[in-house]
Amino acid sequence: MSAVALPQIALPATPVAVSETCHCMRRPLANAQQIAEYCGVPLKTVYRWSSRGGGGPRLMKVGRHLKARWSDLDAYLDSCSIGARQ
Repeated sequence: MSAVALPQIALPATPVAVSETCHCMRRPLANAQQIAEYCGVPLKTVYRWSSRGGGGPRLMKVGRHLKARWSDLDAYLDSCSIGARQ
């Protein structure tokens, strides 16, 4: 009996993180410096948002590090919009 050649399947070089709910790729969390740069505020403001528990985007502590989801940053910036939409 002869062996049957099976097609080769290329696998990604690095594993891809997939959400169980949306099956999309997850982005790494933003750190405090990235949050400040993305929102256009000083780093001190980001830490103030964290210590006061409001007035800014949703933040989380991962160990001793301040982090945020990029989607939470976008939602916060969208909520800061002023004026009428055209």
